Amino acid sequence: MYRVFATVAVLLAVGVIGQYEWQARDAFDEVTRSMKLVNKDNCEIQHVGDLYLPENSVSHLPDIKDVNINPVFPNRTQLLHIHNMALNRAFFWSYILQSRFIRPAINDTYDPGMMYYFLSTVADISTNKHVNASAIYFAPNMSYSSSYKGFFNKTFPRFAPRTFRADDFNDPIHLERISTLNTFIVEDLGAVKPDTSNDYTSEYYRINEWYKKWLPDPVNRHDTKTTYLVKIRYANNTNETFTFHGPPGADETPGPIQWTRPYFDCGRSNRWVVAAVVPIVDIYPRHTGFRHIEYPKYTAVSVVEMDFERIDINQCPKSLGNSGPNIFADTARCKPETTECEPIHGWGFRRGGYQCRCKPGYRLPLQTRRPFLGEIVERATAEQYYNGFDCLKIGCKDPKTSCEMGEGDFLHSRTLPKQILEYKNKTYGPENLNQLKVNIHATLNFILGMNKDKCKHYNPEELRLHGGVMYGAEEFFENEAKMALRLANFISAFLQVSDPKEVYSGKRVADKPLTEDQMIGETLALVLGNSRIWSAGIYWERNKFTNRTLFAPYAYKKILNTRQFFVEDLARLNKPEEVYLNKQWFKFLKYRWASNFDDLEKFWMKLKIRFNQTGETTRKYEHYPNYYQGARLEHGYWTAPYYDCHGKVPMWKIKYVAPFFGWDSLKVKLEFKGVVTVTMDLLKLDINQCPDDYWVANAFKDTNKCDQKTSYCVPILGRGFEAGGYKCECKQGFEYPFEDPITYYDGQLVEAEFSNLVDNNETRFDMFKCRLAGASSIRASIVSVLFVFVCLGLYR
Repeated sequence: MYRVFATVAVLLAVGVIGQYEWQARDAFDEVTRSMKLVNKDNCEIQHVGDLYLPENSVSHLPDIKDVNINPVFPNRTQLLHIHNMALNRAFFWSYILQSRFIRPAINDTYDPGMMYYFLSTVADISTNKHVNASAIYFAPNMSYSSSYKGFFNKTFPRFAPRTFRADDFNDPIHLERISTLNTFIVEDLGAVKPDTSNDYTSEYYRINEWYKKWLPDPVNRHDTKTTYLVKIRYANNTNETFTFHGPPGADETPGPIQWTRPYFDCGRSNRWVVAAVVPIVDIYPRHTGFRHIEYPKYTAVSVVEMDFERIDINQCPKSLGNSGPNIFADTARCKPETTECEPIHGWGFRRGGYQCRCKPGYRLPLQTRRPFLGEIVERATAEQYYNGFDCLKIGCKDPKTSCEMGEGDFLHSRTLPKQILEYKNKTYGPENLNQLKVNIHATLNFILGMNKDKCKHYNPEELRLHGGVMYGAEEFFENEAKMALRLANFISAFLQVSDPKEVYSGKRVADKPLTEDQMIGETLALVLGNSRIWSAGIYWERNKFTNRTLFAPYAYKKILNTRQFFVEDLARLNKPEEVYLNKQWFKFLKYRWASNFDDLEKFWMKLKIRFNQTGETTRKYEHYPNYYQGARLEHGYWTAPYYDCHGKVPMWKIKYVAPFFGWDSLKVKLEFKGVVTVTMDLLKLDINQCPDDYWVANAFKDTNKCDQKTSYCVPILGRGFEAGGYKCECKQGFEYPFEDPITYYDGQLVEAEFSNLVDNNETRFDMFKCRLAGASSIRASIVSVLFVFVCLGLYR
């Protein structure tokens, strides 16, 4: 017994809480310990410092200034999505709260009702499983509403519609007893007594760091808020230019988005979350009759939250790509003598999200095919760890690098490899895509060389590429597609849940039908909130929008970094080839959802609204719980890549289309109401030239120039629509022969030397091969060859 107590005392003194005794305590253990100390039962009495994790617990946060410059890695695409969603909502609310200046002044308000706010936050999280919560928090007495009679030019003391995802495992709604992640708790957090611990503006709230980032706004000057210009063209061909104030621009310091520290969402979702926060601007005070005393002011913040445990951590040491701040840096267990760490995505908040690659000058053992996986290294015992996971030193390396060869190293080859037939009989233009195997250089010359003048010499079918060219677009542009789906699902929710003819007791009134300004603002917010989206539109089916036969607000930009945007109502176009009802993508979804809606997703809401105008408490919504049916991401439609020759911005585009639905006139069954579209630039897509299965529709599949006998192809992110977006790694049993700071042949260098081979110029293309492991040089030795022949002769 004494030995047991002694052992426990030693372990507690050392502080080991790893999987094995030989693993020392590190930053991951400290953060895990801090998270486990707080739960929903004790969070209210914990010290406020214990409700937050260190700021550097989340590394590599997306920066709006860097999004269009450097590639966004897969393990940060979900953080980028909440970054864009918060920005999207802030732009929309800033626009719609100021858009009353477009309309004539009447003794009424053009503001959206409470249900618009609630359903907007629901749609934010219903289309992405990684988003945990969404909210809009108004500063005290800053929110106007059209949801009460006689409430013109009056404000709520507090108003904060918030939705978070509930665990519906034991919810009586779902008899299957499975967690669907489609049940949401919707509340007005402003329906409380002011200046209490439940008041999110109070210091006693403790976890309101998202509020303190921007509010309260102390600035009372007219020139402190960024302005954005929108040129609008309506269906009757009248034009209007509207300037509104919005969040700070991407070029300003600080930018529009601030991140909170990971915090425990005490008393709400009771989870550790991270939030992106963007300010919302309104003109305050309102309706004074004296415009000179009305000034732009931050009146609210848009807050979108993500579960902290879903965010990948980077355990690799600090380096050029991992410069910090990162509390988990250098917690990986790669052996620094012979290996180096490389993060991989999809692990979330747990150990092992990396692999140990061989350092330059080292190679994998013959029995190992791929780099050592971090999860296996973390689970190894002390004996396994210290006796394995090492790379072997390459005995003799060529002192020259693969980029610094002398004149004697060039091999002047006058014949192309026999297996590369597509370069012997060249085809040009769009016909090249119809070959058995694509000549990638000729294809890219056609695509990249297209412009608004050349496109006029081709018919529309020649400017439409087949689907294999856009391989990987569904994943690369997934965030942009989700933003279109989010808007489609919001319209579905509003049409199915909000009834403008419903009569409530007291002074509360139902939300009015969707307005023209609201739909223009939503399409504009898609373009403003995501720099990859060049245009967006909401296309309503005939006679489905209030008091309009056709309605199709379409927003776009002409250059990438701008504060000037354009909106048109495409219902003004009346030529048969221009009417959006005749577009192939509109007709496809219209016929697909003509009658059968069984495949739609059902989203349940437990909605609590404020008891009266002043709030103070909440009560259940008259329909509790209620639900709406909306589309999933796979229900949308991806168009084939096409060059928009006669469009607003001529370029190669990809369009994603998402449908939305509402009740018919009798409220008996659902019907198709229209679609939401977003358009992206095809040339931002990464090309994948590596081999794949025969059924994979990739036009550029297996067009890499790696030596197939000694190396294999690995894609590289961020190279765009250019050849060479890969690296040639040595296969098992082979090694990289040169004294380089890398262990592979870069695809761009290989493609460049291959072009020299095609053009019959001096080239070193044949030098880009790995050699047998243990060989002294990549070149064949005459002595070795003679020795082999002598041995064969003696054997015979």
